[in-house]
Amino acid sequence: MGDVAMTVPVIKAFVEQNADVKITVVSIPFYKPFFDGIKNVSFFEVDVKKRHKGFWGLLKLYPDLKKLNIDAIADLHNVLRSKFIRKLFALNGKQVAFTDKGRKEKAALTSLENKEFKQLKSMFERHVETFNKLGFSIDLSNPNFPEKAILSNDILKNFGDNGEIPDFSGINIGIAPFAQYESKVYPQDLMQKVIDELALNTNHKIFLFGGGKKEIEILNQFSNGKQNVIVVAGKINLKQELQLISNLDVMLSMDSGNAHIAAMLGIKVITLWGATHPFAGFSPFNQPIENCLVSDRNQYPLLPTSVYGNKTVEGYEEVMRSISVESVVEKINTALVKN
Repeated sequence: MGDVAMTVPVIKAFVEQNADVKITVVSIPFYKPFFDGIKNVSFFEVDVKKRHKGFWGLLKLYPDLKKLNIDAIADLHNVLRSKFIRKLFALNGKQVAFTDKGRKEKAALTSLENKEFKQLKSMFERHVETFNKLGFSIDLSNPNFPEKAILSNDILKNFGDNGEIPDFSGINIGIAPFAQYESKVYPQDLMQKVIDELALNTNHKIFLFGGGKKEIEILNQFSNGKQNVIVVAGKINLKQELQLISNLDVMLSMDSGNAHIAAMLGIKVITLWGATHPFAGFSPFNQPIENCLVSDRNQYPLLPTSVYGNKTVEGYEEVMRSISVESVVEKINTALVKN
């Protein structure tokens, strides 16, 4: 999810600055709401469950895409499936370019020996370079973000007591406490303290994001007994969730997709980093580096130990406990003051 969300600011800037060019985003239907409302951007839904499933499905996908009269291919994913499709277009004489994900540099950054600890190019810069290869320029320095969505009663009724519509006039804080890998998740007891502290301010409305039965159970524990802490997970669809996020004042997230979703909507984002690090190039779009709270490298000098959080190192299981509750709450409050 985060990978797709990170393409949105680049694609949006591209069509704003190259008004005579149309883009077709090719992805699974789930991600279509990310691109709704962006001028000159259409969405092609890949049916990975039936028509476009497997190798034979890719052979059907290529002629389906050819019908769109595509002039050039920008492969922003650069995985096996997209490589196959772009090579078919290249064989047909079309110009193709792909995003260099910098795997070698990222391996050096996360190496346990002879580590090269330095800031790498962001994924946004890498995507811009892909379009540069096709002859287009993109400037990300002055981004335009969508207006706050008007929240319909269909959305609001999910968060009020007894069907009442909640008041959004105060401070709206989003918290997304989960990530794909445990090495990127702030300890549950510490997150509970963060939520408890923020909830003391009755002017705060705190929305908890997640998904899946187990995560919803944890979110319900976080919100237990607090009228101004609201569980979003399982109540609305993705499109509605994007509309809700656009109305937040700040989002607290792990190094995860929710951080990138909030950032693409122009929301202030505070991120917490465990085994991973923003130097790998995955810090949220247009957010200051000081909004990335990283685990203590003095205490854990081998950090970062993973690019995506899928690798664990013995003795580094609790690195996120080096990020204090007080520092998280203070960073959120500072962001709110600057609003």
